[in-house]
Parts: sequence; structure tokens; C-alpha cells
Amino acid sequence: MFGLGTTELLIVGGVILLLFGAPKLPQLGGSMAAAIKNFKKGLNEDSTEDKIEDSKKNS
Repeated sequence: MFGLGTTELLIVGGVILLLFGAPKLPQLGGSMAAAIKNFKKGLNEDSTEDKIEDSKKNS
């Protein structure tokens, strides 16, 4: 995964813990999950619109 080993991931996790604090980590995780969900939803809507436009051009 991006050339990161276990040690590097632990260091990154520790830095994140220090920056945001333990109480805010669940909020941060929830926000990240919502952002990813909205991003994927946007990609799906965009590809659906492309398919509709392609079918209109072909008919």
C-alpha cells in the first residue's frame, strides 16, 4: 500500500492521534466515510449522466 510498512503506518497513526486527539477520532472517521460515500455517489451519478447523453447521441 503506497510502499508503507507497518512501522510507517503506526507512526502516521500516532501523529494523527497527537494532532486530533482521541475524542475527535470517531468524528474524523465518520467525516472521512461520509466524504468517500459522497464522492462515490457523485462518480456514479456522473457516469449515469454520460450513459444517458451517449444513448441520446446514438439514437
